[in-house]
Amino acid sequence: MQHILIVEDDSKIAALLNDYFVAAGYRCSHVADGLAAVELVRTGGVDLMLLDLMLPGLDGIGVCRAVRGFSQLPIIMLTARVTELDRLLGLETGADDYVCKPFSPREVVARARVHLRRSAAMPLPMPAPQGMATSAAAGLVVQRAQMRITLDGQALVLTPVEFRLLAELIAQPQRVYSRQQLLDLSHEDQRDTSDRTVDSHIRNLRRKLGARAECLQSVYGVGYRYEPERCH
Repeated sequence: MQHILIVEDDSKIAALLNDYFVAAGYRCSHVADGLAAVELVRTGGVDLMLLDLMLPGLDGIGVCRAVRGFSQLPIIMLTARVTELDRLLGLETGADDYVCKPFSPREVVARARVHLRRSAAMPLPMPAPQGMATSAAAGLVVQRAQMRITLDGQALVLTPVEFRLLAELIAQPQRVYSRQQLLDLSHEDQRDTSDRTVDSHIRNLRRKLGARAECLQSVYGVGYRYEPERCH
């Protein structure tokens, strides 16, 4: 039975989500503050986190950043803030999805099921045998079977969306991808999401690539391409 962690300080919303997820066959836990959520995830055994943005102690953005430091656990952010900036900020910190309040509990369960299915299909990261790398350029190595990309031998901490985007760009050097194409790659369920979220993911990837960030080049008015010669 998969374990859903509900991080929400509104007890009525938490109880509603708990009822729907339990009815759908999941096991649920509930915490009302961010610090407790991070510690619970760290202990293991959580399969997906529903994370409210506004929390006492450590807010949802802080929780997401902390968890992404050690886990690729699927995270769906719950927020009453509906501005595009807040949505992008949530995705920049590593959230896999967001749902704006008020929401349909059935929709939340449906979205969670999609992310759990993807997560279950991902092998745990493990050392790859020699020759398993499918692509290597300027220190970047893609290991698709392990859902891992390394930079100079060190694994990058990537969300599933970030992995899909970077792996596809590396696999097709110099190819220009439109924002819509990258959006389709990053969100397989084809839900209605602004293509500006692609810019957010690219910014996040550039930050994680550090000195190699220049390999992800913007193409004005179109999208992005991967230029390995700029990685040096």
